[in-house]
Amino acid sequence: MVTVGQKVPDFEIQAYHAGDIQWIRSSDYRGKWIVLIFYPADFTFVCPTELEEAAELYEEFKKLGAEILSVSTDTAYVHKAWHDQSPSIKKIKFPMVADPTGNLCRTFGTYLEDKGLSLRGSFIIDPDGVLKTVEIHDNSIGRSGQELLRKLQAAIFVRENRGEVCPASWRPGKQAMKPSLDQVGKI
Repeated sequence: MVTVGQKVPDFEIQAYHAGDIQWIRSSDYRGKWIVLIFYPADFTFVCPTELEEAAELYEEFKKLGAEILSVSTDTAYVHKAWHDQSPSIKKIKFPMVADPTGNLCRTFGTYLEDKGLSLRGSFIIDPDGVLKTVEIHDNSIGRSGQELLRKLQAAIFVRENRGEVCPASWRPGKQAMKPSLDQVGKI
C-alpha cells in the first residue's frame, strides 16, 4: 500500500470518459496534480451526491492544474450506464475509473476484501507522482468536495512556498506559518 510521501506506482486502467471506454495511464498526468476519489459503487445513494459535487467543482480543480479520477470496483460499462441514466452523474466530465479486480483500491488501502467494494477515499498526488494527502472513511459518511479543493490548494501552496506550512482551515490568501528552526524536526 502506498503511503504519504511515497511515489505512486504507475498504473494503467480502463475508464469511462468523454463518451468512450478507454485505457488511461497515471503517467499521462505527470506534471499535473491528480485527485483520486474512491467510492463504493455506482447506482447507490451517497456516491452520486459526492460525484455531482466534484463535477460542479471540476473547473476549479482544473484551474489549479489538477485532474480528478473517480474510482470504484464497477466496470467501465457500468460507469457508462450510470452516466447515461443519472442526471447527477451526467454532469461528470472527468474520467470514471473501473477497478473490478480491486487492484488499484488495494494499492491505496481502500479495498474491502469481504465485500469486493472500496471504502470512501480521497488522495492527492503531486505533479511528480508523490502522494501528498490521504483521507479514508466509512462508506456511510459522505465527504466534502470543498474540503478536498482546500487540501489541494494547501498542497500547492506548500509546494510553491518551501519552508511554509498551512494551519488548520487555511485558505488561499490567509496567513501561512514558517516554523522556527527548533520546531522543524517536530513537523
